[in-house]
Amino acid sequence: MEGTDQMWLPVIRTWRLNERHYGGLTGLNKAETAAKHGEEQVKIWRRSFDIPPPPMDQEHPFHKIISESRRYKGLKPGELPTCESLKDTIARALPFWNDVIAPEIKAGKNVIIAAHGNSLRGIVKHLEGMSDAAIMELNLPTGIPIVYELDADLNPSSPCRSWETRRR
Repeated sequence: MEGTDQMWLPVIRTWRLNERHYGGLTGLNKAETAAKHGEEQVKIWRRSFDIPPPPMDQEHPFHKIISESRRYKGLKPGELPTCESLKDTIARALPFWNDVIAPEIKAGKNVIIAAHGNSLRGIVKHLEGMSDAAIMELNLPTGIPIVYELDADLNPSSPCRSWETRRR
């Protein structure tokens, strides 16, 4: 925002748009995860809509770093997940859409959402009415803005466009 001299615009930060919590898999790369749990199990965790990875226990090397992060200070006990499926991530992101983003759009404001892939996939699923199976196939490229024009009921009034398409 500084580079475009837009520092005066309001910014709302929320943990609800964070990336999916990979639980006990946090800190492992794909090869390490496959070696520890098997290729087939890793495929299930990565490709299923509602099967989460194993939870992060208190002995996990990242547990304290994550659970004591100041971004989570205001959460109620048990609100911070220990692992998430895509379904869980969507359930976490949509209240922010409904309670904060949607009212801003209905008030006539333009809203930019900068978030992680899986929370964004949840918003796209909601906007486009995608099935659980369809959202599993959706790939949102990192760093490529997507533009939605919404009607008064917050339904897409035209197909979404990537910023690259809009510039042409």
